[in-house]
Amino acid sequence: MTDNDASRLRAATGPSGGGGGGGGYTALGGLHVDSPDVAYGGDHITARYEYRSTAAAVDAETGRVTATPRSTVYHFRTGTRVRRTGLLQVGWGGANGSTLTGAIVASRSNLTWASRSQADHKPNYKGSLTQAATVRVGLDADGAAVTVPLRDVLPMGTPEALALGGWDISGASLADAADRAGVFEPDLRRQLRPLTDGMVPMRGAYDPAFIADNQAPRADHVMPAEWTKQQRLDALREDIVAFKAANDVEFVVVVWTANSERYAEERPGLNDTADALLAAIARDEAEVSPSTLYAVAAILEGCPFINGSPQNTLVAGAVDLAIRSGVAVVGDDFKSGQTKMKSVLVDYLIGCGVKVKTMVTYNHLGNNDMYQLTDGVMWKPKSAAKSRVIDDIVDGNGLLYPPGTARPDHVVVVKYVPFLGDSKRDVSEYTSETFMDAHYTSVMHNTCLDSALCAPLILDLALLAELLTRIDFTVGNAAPDADGAPYQPLHPVLSVLSFYMKIPRTPPGEPIVNSLARQRAAVENLLRATMYITEPIG
Repeated sequence: MTDNDASRLRAATGPSGGGGGGGGYTALGGLHVDSPDVAYGGDHITARYEYRSTAAAVDAETGRVTATPRSTVYHFRTGTRVRRTGLLQVGWGGANGSTLTGAIVASRSNLTWASRSQADHKPNYKGSLTQAATVRVGLDADGAAVTVPLRDVLPMGTPEALALGGWDISGASLADAADRAGVFEPDLRRQLRPLTDGMVPMRGAYDPAFIADNQAPRADHVMPAEWTKQQRLDALREDIVAFKAANDVEFVVVVWTANSERYAEERPGLNDTADALLAAIARDEAEVSPSTLYAVAAILEGCPFINGSPQNTLVAGAVDLAIRSGVAVVGDDFKSGQTKMKSVLVDYLIGCGVKVKTMVTYNHLGNNDMYQLTDGVMWKPKSAAKSRVIDDIVDGNGLLYPPGTARPDHVVVVKYVPFLGDSKRDVSEYTSETFMDAHYTSVMHNTCLDSALCAPLILDLALLAELLTRIDFTVGNAAPDADGAPYQPLHPVLSVLSFYMKIPRTPPGEPIVNSLARQRAAVENLLRATMYITEPIG
């Protein structure tokens, strides 16, 4: 998909929403669209979708805006066969990896467990957009809204069908990793142990120059220090090939869910193009980070790569390699708790004409990711990621924030408190100016298990990456089989998945969208467009 095409489809089919006001129900039997513009074939679902939009032009002298309605016809083709899919997590033995793995294994085995407050907890995927959210598709004969699970709009894989694996610099089994993380209740960890004790990560590509010194005691399961960058890259590629063969999977998604690295240096001739990056790896350049090696290995093996941390893993050369290879990439840094709330609250305030003046947020927790961030160099990427999540929201209101005027003061403070483990606390204070410059201050406190928020994001990204790489399209009034226009895949930089990222990656020239509502609409609207669903409003 071209840059402009991706931008147009951000709002392709009207407002999003998990359900309808004034009553309604969710249908759990899947979705079938009865329309001459949708055809169900043996291998594909095809749909003709007419997207109506408006082009706006601003007169430089008068400031007058001229709006011109326009229409673009898209033809979508979605493969109906869900591929046997594997999920490889870098940092599999961390809190995120062990939490997601434990949830999937518990669901496969129909485990139930007890806590102090409830005796019969059952596995679930709450917090997952694909597994626990719905899409409104229309109104029934009585005017009530009808929704379907998002996972039922198009053929999508299931969590239980994923083959699981990954790498880690720690050799602990997934059972020991879950005990170390302390996210699950003890009764659940006890039942999971015989099912996960045999799951051991592959050796990690470790470079102490890119990670905090306090992680050295954990690094007991790494590739030989004398190996070159090329040898490590080759080994990672061999790991992917072996994983696919051992698990009989045909499609693999690689997700970086390990700790943050420091920023890698970016400069011409080092990592600005695909060829430069591959040459830098071959000559063992010190500034090629382990995370970039994982990304390159995944891309060269045809596996989508998702960067769940804030460092610059996807340097320009890695993105160039992905585009050249036609392999999907998504980045950067999982957006889970406080950052989501921040984007929602600021969007609400500015959307109501209230001028946000200060945002001050405090976080404290005690997991290993936070321990790593006690190193000031490692904190820099995370701080940058947390600070950039409102840029497009502020820039979108030139009345409150005219060009050249001050933006909101934005302060982020994070502290490591070992006793809390994965239990994260955050306090946020927002002070704004409302009518006649009266002050309006909101204070919010949240407590959560950090990895319980991140795990469903990884799950969604794996399932959606598999689905989105089965979708292709063409633009034009005539059907492809009539005029010969070839289908093309979505752009490899999957900006449609910005919902999951603090610093969304977009194709060159495409603007970044940080508003959570618009990001969610991008996911939902693309799925609607592929099935020609135009929801009645009202």
